[in-house]
Amino acid sequence: MNGSVRVGQVAGVPLRMHWSVPLLVVMFAYGLGRQALPAWTPGRPDAVYALAGVVGAALLTGSLLLHETAHAATARRKQISVEDVTLWALGGMTRMGRPKTAAAAFAVAVSGPLTSLLIGGAALGAGIGLYQLTGWAEVPAVVLMWLGWANLFLGVFNLLPAVPLDGGRVVQAVLWWRTGDRERADLAASRSGQVLAVLLVAGGWISVLRGAPGGLWIVFVGLFVMVVAGAEHRRAALHTELRGLRVADAMTAPVTSGADWLSVQRFIDEVAVPAHHSALPLLDFEGRPSGLVQLRRLAAVPVAERETLRVREVAVPLSQCAVAAPDEELGEAVDRIGLRTGPRILVVDGGHLVGIVTAKDITRLLRRRTLGGTVGQG
Repeated sequence: MNGSVRVGQVAGVPLRMHWSVPLLVVMFAYGLGRQALPAWTPGRPDAVYALAGVVGAALLTGSLLLHETAHAATARRKQISVEDVTLWALGGMTRMGRPKTAAAAFAVAVSGPLTSLLIGGAALGAGIGLYQLTGWAEVPAVVLMWLGWANLFLGVFNLLPAVPLDGGRVVQAVLWWRTGDRERADLAASRSGQVLAVLLVAGGWISVLRGAPGGLWIVFVGLFVMVVAGAEHRRAALHTELRGLRVADAMTAPVTSGADWLSVQRFIDEVAVPAHHSALPLLDFEGRPSGLVQLRRLAAVPVAERETLRVREVAVPLSQCAVAAPDEELGEAVDRIGLRTGPRILVVDGGHLVGIVTAKDITRLLRRRTLGGTVGQG
């Protein structure tokens, strides 16, 4: 996600934090320390409320992290690749590959809400117990009860049957299991997400018009759901169009490539300029693919460094590129495309680069299919 930085690892995958997370903590701390605690436990010093608000906000952020960690850990147990976990203002996001079975998709989807519900129940029970047993620890007890109710709300809200919420993923998994048609299940869940988004935006604006500024947050959540659900719907529609097609049907071959040991300047002069491509695959000494370099990255290298800097040092390594075999399903390969390399798939067979698939290749293939043209099986 743009605007996020890596801060560590969780469940064996990179953990990233969006710039909006500190804003989230401040908002939670203010709401708890300046509004909730003074109303529930009046008469305490402002410093106590401030400290309790910060602690409560930190605990809630930690519980959001546990929610996403549950998704990541379950995905890895189900042999699903996980790219990273990102915390941001709306909670978190776990980027992962597509599950191979409906059962795996269901397990990954429910793991997050179940974690939130368990944390919520434990925190609420601990808060009630602390208050009843001690009678004097009102502030810590209220913080725990607030944390519990917040997690219970998070768990229930995430179970709403609409993508991108976890409940939408549950609907996808159940429909996939019942119908055996993954794309149909994805389309149905994404439509439900779009309906929920409209309801959230409408409800939020009605709240604002009635004098409740908190409705703006609901509008923001609704807009986010609308954007993601729309993207999910387009992705599901694309998968339906790509059904039955292999990577070899779309790839362009042979591929214009260059040696990764060349200097940036020599690569520009001998490979990039004559090729007229915006990105080019790189090959190592053994002729095996090692990465992908984009012209904009080459142009960003200072002129004084172009003679000494190797092109592989400014390229995206193969481990971060979308790679597929010629006989793989094209839809599965498309899911591996990331932001760093753009809509490009390197086609590798036996360790050697045999082709490349770009957005133009896919568009051209779909047009041929629509017109009734012959699509070869490579």
